[in-house]
Amino acid sequence: MNTMPEVEPKKSETIPSLHNPLNMGSVVDSSSVHFCVWAPNASQVDLVGDFNDWKGASYPMKRSDDGKWRLSIPEAKPDQCYQYELTFEGKTFRKNDPYAKRIEPKRLLSVIFQSEYKWKYPDFDMPSFNELVIYELHVGTFAPKKKNKPGTFADVVHRLSYLKNLGVTAIELMPPCEFPSERSWGYNVTNPFAVEESYGGAEALKILVDEAHAHGIAVILDIVYNHFGPADLDLWQFDGWNQNDKGGIYFYNDWRSSTPWGENRPDYGRGEVRQFIRDNALMWFEDYHVDGLRLDSTIFMRDVNGNSYSADTEIPDAWSLMQWVNNEVAQHFPGKIMIAEDLACNNWVTEESGAGGAGFHAQWDAAFVHPIRTCVSCIQDEDRNMGAVAGALTNMHNNDPCARIVYTESHDEVANGSSRIPSEVSPDDAAGYHAQKRSILGGGLTLTARGIPMLFEGQEFLEDGWFQDDVPVDWEKASTHRGIRLFYQNLISLRLNRSNQTRGFTGSGLNVFHLNHQDKVIAFHRFHSGGRGDDVIMVANLGHQSFENYTVGSPCEGEWQVRINSDWEGYSQQFGDIQHPVQASTTSPEPCDGQPHRMTFSLAPYSMLIFSQEQLK
Repeated sequence: MNTMPEVEPKKSETIPSLHNPLNMGSVVDSSSVHFCVWAPNASQVDLVGDFNDWKGASYPMKRSDDGKWRLSIPEAKPDQCYQYELTFEGKTFRKNDPYAKRIEPKRLLSVIFQSEYKWKYPDFDMPSFNELVIYELHVGTFAPKKKNKPGTFADVVHRLSYLKNLGVTAIELMPPCEFPSERSWGYNVTNPFAVEESYGGAEALKILVDEAHAHGIAVILDIVYNHFGPADLDLWQFDGWNQNDKGGIYFYNDWRSSTPWGENRPDYGRGEVRQFIRDNALMWFEDYHVDGLRLDSTIFMRDVNGNSYSADTEIPDAWSLMQWVNNEVAQHFPGKIMIAEDLACNNWVTEESGAGGAGFHAQWDAAFVHPIRTCVSCIQDEDRNMGAVAGALTNMHNNDPCARIVYTESHDEVANGSSRIPSEVSPDDAAGYHAQKRSILGGGLTLTARGIPMLFEGQEFLEDGWFQDDVPVDWEKASTHRGIRLFYQNLISLRLNRSNQTRGFTGSGLNVFHLNHQDKVIAFHRFHSGGRGDDVIMVANLGHQSFENYTVGSPCEGEWQVRINSDWEGYSQQFGDIQHPVQASTTSPEPCDGQPHRMTFSLAPYSMLIFSQEQLK
């Protein structure tokens, strides 16, 4: 039987990491494994595990005044399982380590984790924010190879060449942390520091990040701090103590505990919980080399009821916590991106923390997705609000075009009672003319608007229905609708100025100069510095009429080349392929739409045209 040595345990030889300065959890060095757990109300804490045949009371931990219990065990080794055995008010129970970086999937036990991964591309520089095109995906459904099994990080690696060819510059993974089942959206996190084993675990995630970087693709993770659990949650009443039959030391134990997902809001005012969340956020950058985090539903962090602002229900501690985390990321990982899903169009979310803001770089923009989805999905042309479309295109936070994420599909928008846009447009014919036309109009407005554009898995090949965590993306559609996929590929190339003809899409300039409410046509000018190869004109017809000679203003004289005609039959055999006389439009000097020149062209129903000018040689 193993017994606790009578001498003082050897002091840790480990050097605290940036993300774990207090050496919480299990930390391995050359001579021992050092354990530390916060359990201020426990009267006794013992370590049990493979190293002592799971016999309680054989490895009692030593308590310090700050409520943390520590012990170093020379016999413990990486990959062994362990738990803490805690005693509170005469009752003894076992809990997994809150800082555990791996959970053994069959026995659901903490694992002493030591990574052996050697990074191939440790110096990856993510694209600048104005060159980000994000592709949100769910690991379990994106590209599973095994029938009736969730997809894995390795399956995503298999599709990286496809994503690079499509042109996206960042992938955003729905939450990869441990959840209590084989399948989940990922927002019911049980172990925030551990990577979901059904996806492949920690080392597989590192391989995905490394390989994505090899393809020039940044990696952003969804992370959940607005609640933990609710099911199978070791954090719940962790050391036995609670008030009001609520969650104990990691949670609020009063009216602030209430969330849409249970009584499980973390206590953002308690120092150890704040440290826990801060450490978790920095771990993803330090250990996994990710390029950004998207914090889920921050509005339910900063307000009990998810209000944009209410003095009665706000949680100031959450605001200061978000400031701290964002400041830490900015200091230690400059150039990385922090995104909030706040959905309240609150400029303070993306205002600098020094000015009182939360300090996020960008936030998901409800002022874009809702009006654009409504516009392209509504049945009758006369119901399309062109003023709302113009507002969605021009909206900015804090005078920063990259402070918002724009999209028409996300995991939330295509579930919970809503479907993919093709199914919203034509529930009985999601591959038909109207579904194709209007869904790519939504994608076209997303990729030409001011902001950081985002697509959802399969959007580029007309995926239909609604998102479910047990229904894989239908990759046969990538072939069936290869033309739609080509449209997105071409449009992303223009968005990123790959041919040096459309620099304006990477700039902040946007002027909606033509708004035809009756015929449902909008035209706007995108520009960075202005001039040939920079100025871009986007024209979108959101109505059913076609026009042989449609006229809009032009900011510059000369010939404008058509870069994209979404009615081209190469994108779909169902499209009309209305031709432009010489695939270009030459201006005339008469003023129009407040512009010094005008241009005339053919315009197909439910279609968009993108024009730019060749640079002078």
